[in-house]
Amino acid sequence: MATTELVIRVIPRANKTEIAGERQGALVVRVAAPPVEGAANDVLIDFLSTSLRVPRRAIRIVAGERSRVKRVAIDGVTPAQVREQLHP
Repeated sequence: MATTELVIRVIPRANKTEIAGERQGALVVRVAAPPVEGAANDVLIDFLSTSLRVPRRAIRIVAGERSRVKRVAIDGVTPAQVREQLHP
C-alpha cells in the first residue's frame, strides 16, 4: 500500500475550506475553522479525506500538530494521485 507525505501550510479562520496554491514547497490549505482544540486539524483531515476519496483513518498528522506547517501522511494514494486531485 502506498503512503504519501505532504507538507501543508494551514491558514485557519478562512471563509471556506479550499486549496490556495503552494508556498515554499508546501501546499497551502485555507480551513474554515479556528485553530482551537484541534478544530482546524479535524477540518483539514475531513477536507483531504473527501478530496482524495480515502477514509479519515488513512490520514494522520505526523508532525506539526500544533503548528501551521504540518507534515501529513496519507495511506492508499500515490504522489501522482495526490498531485492530480489536490493541486490547483
